[in-house]
Amino acid sequence: MNYIEYDFTIQPLEPATEILIAELGEVGFESFVENETGLLAYIQQDQWNEQILEGLQILASDEFKIDYTHKIIEQVNWNEEWEKNFNPIEVDGLVSIRAPFHPNPNLKFDIIIEPKMSFGTGHHETTYMMIQHMLEVDLQDKKVLDMGSGTGILAIFAEMRGAKNLDAVDIDEWCFENSIENLERNFCTNISVYQGDVTFLENRTYDVIIANINRNVLLADMHQYAACLSSGGVLLLSGFYTEDIPVLEAETSKFELAIVGQKIRNNWASLKLIKT
Repeated sequence: MNYIEYDFTIQPLEPATEILIAELGEVGFESFVENETGLLAYIQQDQWNEQILEGLQILASDEFKIDYTHKIIEQVNWNEEWEKNFNPIEVDGLVSIRAPFHPNPNLKFDIIIEPKMSFGTGHHETTYMMIQHMLEVDLQDKKVLDMGSGTGILAIFAEMRGAKNLDAVDIDEWCFENSIENLERNFCTNISVYQGDVTFLENRTYDVIIANINRNVLLADMHQYAACLSSGGVLLLSGFYTEDIPVLEAETSKFELAIVGQKIRNNWASLKLIKT
């Protein structure tokens, strides 16, 4: 399978790079490599068309200068590409997120992730903030759902924080397979991984639900999250911008979900809610 590579030159880099990644992901781009001048983005050739960038709002913004070229390339060694650019990170001096070839910094929690083409390395603001929220939530012996689990990073961290019964669900087959690999790397034993969508949640109940997806999916599926969240349960949401908070709040309030905390990072937002 051949891919189309887009080479974006971005000024200023932040927050434009993160916004661009989010918008490209919505139109089918599968993998991203950040560099000193901007971003390389990849999409399968049979998913691409000449007009694919026309709906991207950031390209029409006066706040950023973004130029790009594109070309056809043969299949990339994705592991090699991200290994060149994936640096280990730390969250609040407590959590390290690293690839298998990075040294262990010996923090309280050490997560080993090989993301391949799945979302969730901790570098993106939304994953980073969700980990911050999870540091503050009591997960001991809790039943937890990681919806849109990507690499499985948040489910893995939930088990490290004491959760005993966890489901990790993603609609993408690659994410499903990648999550299983990452669970093995982190010696997880309490996580079940499923390929599916929100219909998986019917007749299930959770103490904590983690959903780091995007605004439209969150809005569409909120009723199901509320239905399977236990009374007094915690819902953690991310994958949207600060300007999306009012519309998320309006929707969650319909289901007795009250916002009790929020985090902001480079215009990305994350919410903590309680089912009252």
